[in-house]
Amino acid sequence: AAPAAAENVTITTDVVKATLSSLGGDLVRLELLTQADDHDPNKRVVLFDRSAERTYLAQTGLVSATGAPLPTHLTPMTVAPGARELKDGNELQVRFESAEVNGVQLVKTYTFRRGEYTVGVRHEVINRSAAPVAPQLYLQLVRDNKALPGGSSFYSTFTGPAVYTDVKKYQKVDFKDLAKGTADFEKRADSGWVAMVQHYYASAWLVNQPQPREFRSAKLAEDLYSIAMVLPLGEVAPGATKAQDTQLFAGPQEEKRLEAIAPGLELVKDYGYFAILSKPLFWLLDKLHSVLKNWGWSIIALVVLLKIAFYWLNANAYKSMAKMKAVNPRVQELRERYKSDPQKMQTEMMRIYREEKVNPLGGCLPIFIQMPFFIALYWVLLSSVEMRNAPWLGWITDLSAKDPFYILPLLMTASTLLQTWLNPTPPDPTQAKMMWIMPLVFSVMFFTFPAGLVLYWLTNNLLSIAQQYVINKRLGVTK
Repeated sequence: AAPAAAENVTITTDVVKATLSSLGGDLVRLELLTQADDHDPNKRVVLFDRSAERTYLAQTGLVSATGAPLPTHLTPMTVAPGARELKDGNELQVRFESAEVNGVQLVKTYTFRRGEYTVGVRHEVINRSAAPVAPQLYLQLVRDNKALPGGSSFYSTFTGPAVYTDVKKYQKVDFKDLAKGTADFEKRADSGWVAMVQHYYASAWLVNQPQPREFRSAKLAEDLYSIAMVLPLGEVAPGATKAQDTQLFAGPQEEKRLEAIAPGLELVKDYGYFAILSKPLFWLLDKLHSVLKNWGWSIIALVVLLKIAFYWLNANAYKSMAKMKAVNPRVQELRERYKSDPQKMQTEMMRIYREEKVNPLGGCLPIFIQMPFFIALYWVLLSSVEMRNAPWLGWITDLSAKDPFYILPLLMTASTLLQTWLNPTPPDPTQAKMMWIMPLVFSVMFFTFPAGLVLYWLTNNLLSIAQQYVINKRLGVTK
């Protein structure tokens, strides 16, 4: 913790409220003014924090390859006077000057801009000693490994450090691997960035111009970890000054904004294993939202488009299920007749399937082909910060939170049971019972899922039921 003598400076823009410490010029607290807290709408999301509950900091400083002391994030700094609130202008600067360490001074200037979560951080190394120095600048994110409040035991997204380079691309670094000292990621490159990722939000140190850099990670304490990018600054002659411009992003994972800031930064948005499908689905969802102006209706419209795209696959699956349902009474009669001769029963069942041109697996394959797309859409809705505080209609005022009255989960359960009723009953009594039990067990999860996810599944269920009902009726298969 910072000593009592450290001075805190609070900077306020239209989107952030940042607290900087004169001890090293660290960013020790960051409040996102556009993001309401999950539990108290009158409060705002706090990303960086140094308190009894959490530790999450952005730090920078100098190190020397020879081990000679230089100004670090623990070196006291003085704060230059100036404005602390962005009012009429478009940017606001805060300047920190360190004390000299071995004749070397570090000057750190933060530049906050209107409407941006990216802060410019300029580092100037002033060599007032009689000998040249070759400092290295480290850009570091420090965070504990505590779970985020309000999470669910039924789903989770990645929380932890990440490294990106042009060669190895996006590499997650698990806290457990850091604790064991087995974290594996590219250690040196001429490009890339380091980040700390959590659900909906991320922070990242960025240097977009090509230059050599090293990536380091460490376990600092029992539950405290760091990810850092180290930049050799070259030799600084006596009396000379060398500057290095960097950027610190800290804010919501808004995909379009991230893509514009740095190559690959949008990858901090966790799509799981289906990113190759999730990205185009989010693009389409975003296009629908630009027309409909409501994320709830956009979700419904996207599911409708997917059902249209897979209409013939679904039609074939439901036709196969309808045929299975039509021959089910004959299959049940065979089971009773040949229950003491399983081999004969199996032979007769296959004969019926051949005569009626029924494929027992015909209803599974088309659905199996579609599953990656719907799982990818699941991750889009789970990971998109755009859904936070986004209303749909009536009682659904936040698509990222669970339904406060559980209306959508109850409708989801009812639709799942109706869909089960429309499906053919398995010949085996145990399987038949499980066919009804599993939807009920599965539906329990939806009572804790975000409303946007439940809306997506409910829409998909209702459209599937409608198509299945029409096909069953057309083939004369009704109860």
